Amino acid sequence: MTDSTSYQKDLIEALKDHKEAAAYLNAAVEEGDRAVFLLALRNVVEANGGMTAIAEKANLSRESLYRMLSKRGNPEIKSLLSLLRAMGFKLSIEAEGHFSTAA
Repeated sequence: MTDSTSYQKDLIEALKDHKEAAAYLNAAVEEGDRAVFLLALRNVVEANGGMTAIAEKANLSRESLYRMLSKRGNPEIKSLLSLLRAMGFKLSIEAEGHFSTAA
């Protein structure tokens, strides 16, 4: 077994813990790179039963889920929210700091 295969297997096992998966997804969002976030989301989908099972729970076709999470994927917010909900997650927005509007 190669090191990357072992790493991937260990990562998927760790992501079965919802708190770990949520932290992982939040870290991916913080990166600010869509491809990084989609890869993280693919890993969390795998940890939660795989594409087929999660697509069914999210009322998406397996093919559209694969497209949505591909390197070139660009999921609509409705599909993203459905996917997150199917895995027991939700999207939330937090204030980053003090924001003032100029008058």
